[in-house]
Formats: sequence, structure tokens, C-alpha cells
Amino acid sequence: MPSATQPAPASMYRRTEGLGIWEHKGKVAAVGIGHSPVDRRWDGKPETSVGAYAIVALRNAMKDAGITADQVDGLVMDASTTTGAEWPAGRPLPEEFVKAFKPGANHVDGISSLSTEWIIANMPELAHVKYTQYGPGCMSNCVCVAAQAVGDGKTKVCLVLKAWDNLEGRYGQGGENAEDTIAGRAAFSNPWGPTGPYLWAHMFNEYTKKYGGNHDQMANFVLNETRNGLLFPEGFWAQHRPEVLTKEDYLSSRWIVKPANLYDCDIPITVAVAYVFTTPERAKDMKQKPVYIWNTTATNPRNRGIIQTLDEGQASTDFTGRKLYEGAGIKPSDLSFENMYDGYTLFHQFFLEGLRFAGVQRGEALDFYETADLTIEGPHPVSPSGGNRGSGRTRIWMHTDCIQQIQGRAGARQITGVKPEIGVSGGPMPTSGNFLIWSATPN
Repeated sequence: MPSATQPAPASMYRRTEGLGIWEHKGKVAAVGIGHSPVDRRWDGKPETSVGAYAIVALRNAMKDAGITADQVDGLVMDASTTTGAEWPAGRPLPEEFVKAFKPGANHVDGISSLSTEWIIANMPELAHVKYTQYGPGCMSNCVCVAAQAVGDGKTKVCLVLKAWDNLEGRYGQGGENAEDTIAGRAAFSNPWGPTGPYLWAHMFNEYTKKYGGNHDQMANFVLNETRNGLLFPEGFWAQHRPEVLTKEDYLSSRWIVKPANLYDCDIPITVAVAYVFTTPERAKDMKQKPVYIWNTTATNPRNRGIIQTLDEGQASTDFTGRKLYEGAGIKPSDLSFENMYDGYTLFHQFFLEGLRFAGVQRGEALDFYETADLTIEGPHPVSPSGGNRGSGRTRIWMHTDCIQQIQGRAGARQITGVKPEIGVSGGPMPTSGNFLIWSATPN
């Protein structure tokens, strides 16, 4: 068993411009996908815990790739799993859970966190894994770290895992948000709870002040995401609440923080997702068509103040777009489809404009949403995964969808308006995150 797992070093992330083509372009392939069941909250049973779902996802990914566990030599994952509902300090762990699983590095592993030690202890078939690494934050970090690790030769067949739990709560029910007072910087930036709706409502207002437009122009984008999410069989909405959203539903929904309404926000869920990454040589012997990674990049700008400004947000996504294209050796017109993050729908246009997808320039996204064909049948597929809004808050749907679209196995969600050969995904925020270019060919 490897020594205690550490977060990936900064050297594994491509953070700056001027680096040229990624040295591992086309030398890393995604070949397997594994999803667990998805739940709104945890019912307290061992078999529906985030740990149990992580094991299900990992085994499903290996099965999907057509490999056995003895072929796996790497595991990259994120140790954090919570969507904001912490396991209270001092609360005993459920007796049934303690009996069902071996402990990990953290006493709440399998319930509100995960460690590589816990995964390997409870998946004896992975006991021979030699390389482990954390990509802290979300699946976007994990896939970028795993891609670099495979490219660097640290692992030849790597499992990539991200899981989310929701326990019995909602967003912001634990940590400093559950305290009576807030200390430090958060006292100024987060006085009413989670910053997301407040920040992005503010940014959207600034955007419309500068360029014109209004919230109603978001409707086509949100309806398109909802439709695509209902075509994603592993998603929460498709499984549990297959509700068709109408334009009237969207426009008349209650405000969370004006102009962010109920349908501009995602919902937390419990789920786990895993992928298999490998080398092109080994991919030839596996079950699924390989999808090649052409570039990875990370963006983490320093802002002048506590709240990012509109100019800073746009500069950040422009920076991301330039780095993605530079490392992949492509231009905006080469993208077949766009699958960037959408935890709050009101910021997706920053990604769209930063990428210059379909030729959209700064200030043009709302008009594009309103007049262009964003559907999977159209010439400019936007968020064919359904994203967090259409499938549930995990930050993984867009990566799964990129792989499936290029493999031609997205089912009813399969893009038909264009040939899905090159896709882009990543997140979480326009302010910072990790991003990838995926391709049907190695070069």
C-alpha cells in the first residue's frame, strides 16, 4: 500500500500562458466511466453512504473499460465530499456503518469524506495500487491531475474518483455557516451565508448594466440544460424528478437573490463518479473507444478585493480560453461542443465568451442564448450534459458527457447537429478552476 496520500504539487497544473503545446497531448486516454446511484439525501444505511457509492462507481468504471482491478496501478481522487452539510463533531458514527466498513485516515471517511486509505482498505482488489494522489476541490482537479500523472508515467492505468454526499442537510448547514458569528474575511464577503447566489447575482447585474440585456434572456439556456439533464439517465432529475420545465415556469419562479431565481441554482445530491485513464497503447486492448486529452489547464487569479469584479471575471475566463487553445494547438472554431460548469446559470456566459465559442464575443452571450440553436440537434451544442442545473450538483456531468459524446454513446443525448469530435469541460467557477480539451483522435 502506498504511503499517506498528498495533494498534487503545483507542478502538476498548467497555470500560465506561453507553455506551448501540452507535452502529453494525445498521450492520455479516457476509456471507462462508472456512476453510482444518486440520492437527494443520505438515509443512514451503509449501502447508500458516499463511501459505498464510491466503491460502486470505481467498480463500474473498471467494468466499463473491460479491465480487472489487477491492471490498475493508480488512484487519483478528492478527499472532500460534502456539499455543505458536515457530520457534527462528537456525533457517533452509525453502528451499522462501523460494522460494514474498515476505517480510513479520517474517522468520518465513507460518510462525509474519503481517503485513498479508506478506498483501498475497503476494496481489497486495489491493494496493489502503487500511485495515489489527491486533486483537491472537485472532479475537474482530479481529471487534470490524473492526466498529468499518466502522461508523466507515474501510473499506466489510473482510476479517477470524485464523490459528493449531502447527508440530511442543504447547502451551508455546516462549518462556519452554522456558527452564530463569522470571523475574518468571511465577515465581509459571506455575512448572509453561502456567497454563490449573492456574488453571481451581483456579477450578472454588472454584466447587464454594461452590455444591456435582462434575466429573461437566460430562459433558452436553462430550458436547454433541463431538457438535456432529463436525457442523462444517471442524473438526479432523470431518476427522481423528471419534470419538464417550461419558459413560464422559469420566468415566474421565486427569486433566491434577484436576479438569480430558483432554477438558476443547482441542488446538492449524493453520488460518486469514476473514470479510467490510461495510455493510448493500453487503450487499444480495452473495451471502449478511447477519448484523448489534448490539454489541461488551471486558473486561479488573485483579485484586487474581496468580491471579484466583472472585469476580473471576464479576464479570468479569457485567460482560461487562451491557455486551453494554446496547449491543445487549436482555435475556437475547432470546438464541436461546450460543456463548461454551470453551478449558477448566471455565470455560464462568462465561460462561453471567454472561449469565444461559436464566435461569441464579450457582451454577446445573452443574445446568443436567445437567438441561437443551443440544442444537441443544432450547430452549436451548449451544455449537452445538462450540467449541474439539469442533472444535480456534482461538477462531473460535463466530463462524463464529453467522453460519451465523442465515443458516440450518449444515448438520447447524443449530439447530431455536428460531429462531436472536440469538446471542452471544466470548472468550477469563472473565477478559478481546472479545464480540459477532449478529442476523438490523438492528434
